Amino acid sequence: MMKQRILVAIALIGVLIGGAFVTHFYRVFFASNTAFETASKEVLIPSKYTQRAAYDTLSKTVKRIDLFQQAATRKGYSPIPGRFIFEKGMNNNEMINRLRAENKPLKLTFNNKQTLMHLAGFVAKKIEADSISIATAFSDTTFLQEIGFTPENVFSICIPNTYEFFWNTNARQFRDRMLLEYNRFWTPKREAARRKMKLERTEVISLAAIVQLESYRVAERPTVAGVYLNRIRKRMRLQADPTIIYVLKRRANDFDLDIRRVLYEDLKIKSPYNTYRNRGVPPGPITMPDVSAIDAVLFAEKHKYLYFVADPDRTGYHLFATTLSQHNKNKKKYTTWLRQRNIYR
Repeated sequence: MMKQRILVAIALIGVLIGGAFVTHFYRVFFASNTAFETASKEVLIPSKYTQRAAYDTLSKTVKRIDLFQQAATRKGYSPIPGRFIFEKGMNNNEMINRLRAENKPLKLTFNNKQTLMHLAGFVAKKIEADSISIATAFSDTTFLQEIGFTPENVFSICIPNTYEFFWNTNARQFRDRMLLEYNRFWTPKREAARRKMKLERTEVISLAAIVQLESYRVAERPTVAGVYLNRIRKRMRLQADPTIIYVLKRRANDFDLDIRRVLYEDLKIKSPYNTYRNRGVPPGPITMPDVSAIDAVLFAEKHKYLYFVADPDRTGYHLFATTLSQHNKNKKKYTTWLRQRNIYR
């Protein structure tokens, strides 16, 4: 009888221990362990100090970091950098599997950035690389020599679009991806059009930047581009006001400066970007042109216009002229409109 009681007791203890083990095993691996209330949460694991940074981040994401660490140890999990998406109610086993193999790319869309530093600042808010490292990667001397670019025109390789990147993309990886997409952009059709005009790729981009700032009306851009191409053929200076505005902003180191009117004294400023003093296109783009502006240059309208000025009667449009006398009449109409509205700068 005593022996039976001992066996029963041992069995009960075994059951209790087994139950405790099963319960603990379940809590470690299969019980919900998320600490957020939203439907999902983005988890960013940085490349630097990955192990420590991962657990610092996860401690704010899971309810019981001790249980998560136990599961991670048993599964042999070693943190890797990246962007991961957790859903509410996930267990440790699911989260660890996701952290191992599901680095989620993100969509990165950019356009109309005024300078390389503006682009670097924008991109740095989306990926792990900081703005300084991005700008430095683009200005790297060895890189520029290898691809035949300069610090002034390397911004040309950044074609505005929507791209997929991993969050843990570093500066050089971002730069190299931009170069890859830039080369892809130059399709045989675009390349043939460029060669026919006898312009370098960087010259096309620089001219497109001017066209974009001259006209935000996409339909009018091929006409504007045609004017500049006609002037280039005749070895006339482009005399593009957006280049003067760029010079003024660059000199003031303030690209938020609101300049609504270019003055005659501005045209005398010595700068390689001043197209009133220098022939040809500027040494680099004065903004990031979008694809419509680039294609407007490559497939410009054929006409004989050599001049244009803003049309005061149609917002965003221009008055075009083939002769200087007609242009001066159009210009007088526009300057009168400016004076009537007290626009002097």
